[in-house]
Amino acid sequence: MRDGRYARHDLLRVTPEGWRATLTVTEGLERLSDEPRRLVEGWCERGWPLIVRRPCEGHETGIAVGLPLPPSHGKLRLGFTLAPHHVAHQVPGVALADALATAPADLRPQLEAVIALSKRLSLTPTVFGALLWQHVTGLVYLRPGSDVDLLWPMSDPGPLPGLLDGLAALDAKGPARLDGEIILPNGEGVNWRELRGQRERPDDRVLVKSLDGAELRCARNLFP
Repeated sequence: MRDGRYARHDLLRVTPEGWRATLTVTEGLERLSDEPRRLVEGWCERGWPLIVRRPCEGHETGIAVGLPLPPSHGKLRLGFTLAPHHVAHQVPGVALADALATAPADLRPQLEAVIALSKRLSLTPTVFGALLWQHVTGLVYLRPGSDVDLLWPMSDPGPLPGLLDGLAALDAKGPARLDGEIILPNGEGVNWRELRGQRERPDDRVLVKSLDGAELRCARNLFP
């Protein structure tokens, strides 16, 4: 939470009572088959978090969160709106180093190299996407060809050139495609590939994402 607001990708744990109340006012769940519906209904009672997302237009009241089902259950991305008092607490982001053992064995050398890069730059990447959900639930989300999605919180731009070049080199070697965002001090996010593409043209604009939407902004003005 920043300045009293949650940011995209924040993880929230919901009270069981709050989750049951949320489900009663959520449309579309009746269209799920029995097994996915039971998984959703018991999600928060298992202690699994939800992830903060950008609210849909016309649904700005409350906290917009998402819950992605694993591929075996249709890989649906379900959206919900929480009342603030139904949030039990915010869950810290999962560091890549902590999620490493969850990754398939063939991805670990590449991810170990990413961790080594982050240590050299004194950064701590966290995971989202398939690797996050596989780690927190124990269900199978990663498939052959899945991206590895990473968030790179950064308080100043000093490590940025080394990070962008290092990620590009490790991404090119594979086997996984390394995706994700540089997280600015105010919680906004910029795709690292786009930022690297504009690095030699700092007056060009890049897409900056937040809970309020997305806007193009001059690359040289991203950090205060």
